[in-house]
Amino acid sequence: MFAAKKIVKEKDVPPEPFEMDVAQALCDLEANSNDLKAELRELYIVSAKEVDVTGRKAVVIFVPFKLLKVVHKIQSRLVRELEKKFSGKHVVIIGQRRIMRKPSSGQRQPKQKRPRSRTLTAVHEAVLEDLVFPTEIVGKHTRYRLDGSKIIKVYLDPKEAANVEYKVDTFSTVYKKLTGKEVKFEFPPQQS
Repeated sequence: MFAAKKIVKEKDVPPEPFEMDVAQALCDLEANSNDLKAELRELYIVSAKEVDVTGRKAVVIFVPFKLLKVVHKIQSRLVRELEKKFSGKHVVIIGQRRIMRKPSSGQRQPKQKRPRSRTLTAVHEAVLEDLVFPTEIVGKHTRYRLDGSKIIKVYLDPKEAANVEYKVDTFSTVYKKLTGKEVKFEFPPQQS
């Protein structure tokens, strides 16, 4: 099976070598894994990046938004298999979303209003949800510092702490790289 079918880029944009490696890994998984074969047949990626996370690397894979539901069904197994393929690198899967800019006053009025899902805030929130997907976000707190900068504290489901705690640094670094916002992930204490 050809790895080129697993990656769909915009017209006249050739895929990068790392993206071809990710596409080849998906092809290998589809060929070798019986339980993931049906779901992986229709899956393809839009792009992939490698992000430096304090001494190690993380793989960020972007899939089309319309395939995100299919990916969520198999995400925990898929991520586990891809982490084996990429020799211990953390793998994160995010939906590709588009941000439309705010219509300015001097501009002609568009035919339809900008959807809420295309605003900067909505896209950044959705990236955050995708980043931690099997785990739920139970709370958020924005803290403004005296120097004017701000940090977002995200509280994850404490029941999933054992499964996700080792990836918390990866989540923060990837989110900072994609959105430019500083975020800190924590687990609130469980109440009895």
